[in-house]
Amino acid sequence: MGVHNAGFRPLLVNEFAKRALETLTENGAAPRDPEDASMPKPGKGRPGLRAEGWPLVPGDVRRIPSFEFLKDAEVDVLAGGPPCQPFSLGGVAKGDEDERNMFPEMFRAIREMRPKAVICENVRGLLRPSFNPYFEYIKREISLPFVQRGEGATWEEHDAVLRKLLKDGSVDPSERYDVVHVPVNAADYGVPQIRHRVIIVAFRADLGVEWDKHKPDPGYSEAALIDSMHDGTYWKRYDDVPGIDLIRERVVATLPPASLVPDGKKPWRTLRDAIAGVDGNKPLPPVTVEQVRGKLVVDDIPDHMGWPGARAYAGHTPNELDRPAKTVKAGVHGVPGGESVMRLDDSTFDGTGYRYMTVRETARVMTFPDDWILAGPRGEKMRQLGNAVPVRLGEVFAEAVRAALDDAEGRA
Repeated sequence: MGVHNAGFRPLLVNEFAKRALETLTENGAAPRDPEDASMPKPGKGRPGLRAEGWPLVPGDVRRIPSFEFLKDAEVDVLAGGPPCQPFSLGGVAKGDEDERNMFPEMFRAIREMRPKAVICENVRGLLRPSFNPYFEYIKREISLPFVQRGEGATWEEHDAVLRKLLKDGSVDPSERYDVVHVPVNAADYGVPQIRHRVIIVAFRADLGVEWDKHKPDPGYSEAALIDSMHDGTYWKRYDDVPGIDLIRERVVATLPPASLVPDGKKPWRTLRDAIAGVDGNKPLPPVTVEQVRGKLVVDDIPDHMGWPGARAYAGHTPNELDRPAKTVKAGVHGVPGGESVMRLDDSTFDGTGYRYMTVRETARVMTFPDDWILAGPRGEKMRQLGNAVPVRLGEVFAEAVRAALDDAEGRA
């Protein structure tokens, strides 16, 4: 959706997870046979809304025999997030030895469709020192996707070949990609959530793209949020919240001093901002104790439903309303620990002062539009959101890639 919002139109979409497939179909994606090698029509869904017409291949990407039928379309962007469990701090961290590592399929797709650019999102665990040699190898594989690893060769042996070729510069630029990686915190790009990830961006070397001119700068900061709380501009938006003066006093007492020299950025967006509505969203109505205990939908708003049992304890700390939300995680059981619990302004709410975030609130934290339909039971909806890329983050980087490609084309 982020890439679509940036002006690209999907020629092919692949998804493995059953419930995510149902979600894409509910939002208008058009299922397609993996064996179909005809040129698909670009998806025509309106940016920011539905997946109308997105050609959707369900199932394991390895079942797609070839992507070469897309070569004639002169694909602008291949965008994806190869399953991250091999590298996640929450997984078993087997890295390249894990059978869930789908980077080889991304390399295959690059070889077979020859896109002008590649955008890849993954967990920050890729940057851990223990994975650094393999991560650098991944980037070199993206740089030289046509130099395939020989059968039976170790990745270290293949890496030595790639290093030599990159050093001597003998590879045709049309078969080489210039690759960079950008560590990001989604909150720095206007997402109301702390979410540390790494974005890999690559451009085909023969295009002469100047990425440094277009790389997105983080436009939001924690320091600017703290300053806005000290000077009162943050709180003015919430004058109608009961007890806001006491809430302000309590929150400000925990903050470091305001900046002596402001950084010129916008304040991080908070969970309170997400619920109150940003980017044109209307405020979500509050959830009552009765709606929590009865698992009731609030004001007929899809996925804005109470859920009982929220609590906090050591190692299970809740979200704070006046901070960006904690990282939304998929979790083995769909709804992980404190990441989906929020501390309320009313400390007496349901005898605890806590409640679970609704699915709709979580979708807002992931910057999905309110009319995006999520399929499956609550746990599966939360799992999909935890596995997703925040739409706004994807859009920021896709817009930068589009600008870089347009610039290169204009200079050609």
